[in-house]
Amino acid sequence: MTAYSAAGWTGFAATAATAAATLAGLLFIAVSINLQRILQYPNLPGRAGETLIFFAFPLIVTLLVIVPGQPRRVLAGELVAAGLVIGAATLLIDLQSGRSSEESRASRAATRLVPILVSFGGVTVAGITLLAGGGGGLYWLVPAVLAAFIAGLGNTWVLLVEILR
Repeated sequence: MTAYSAAGWTGFAATAATAAATLAGLLFIAVSINLQRILQYPNLPGRAGETLIFFAFPLIVTLLVIVPGQPRRVLAGELVAAGLVIGAATLLIDLQSGRSSEESRASRAATRLVPILVSFGGVTVAGITLLAGGGGGLYWLVPAVLAAFIAGLGNTWVLLVEILR
């Protein structure tokens, strides 16, 4: 069963890891170009940090998946730990950075909180269901990685383009 064996996921993991590393580079360019402007807004440094996590997290998770010969229960534990620990840290950063005056509560929930829950929750569920041998297993990585990339790209757009308006 492909959902419960990492061996069938090396192509997805390698592609996602490459994309994550590339997107992290894009973020560094965006922050470098607009660093002074980003620092003028109290919530944007935290948002930049969140964005880095949105790109680093799929990189970390997919690298764990492609470790050869790793027992299923070990990978499951790594996924659960990564989802919970990194997810909690990201949520804490988000809560501390707060909401900008231009951002409604609904917008913040849709663009910042939901992606955190889907990304890190999805990886946690992937680990739990991988360990259980039922419930979706590694297929949960797909929406988790996509949510992280979409949220990270949205935040990068804000840090690169919207900040200049």
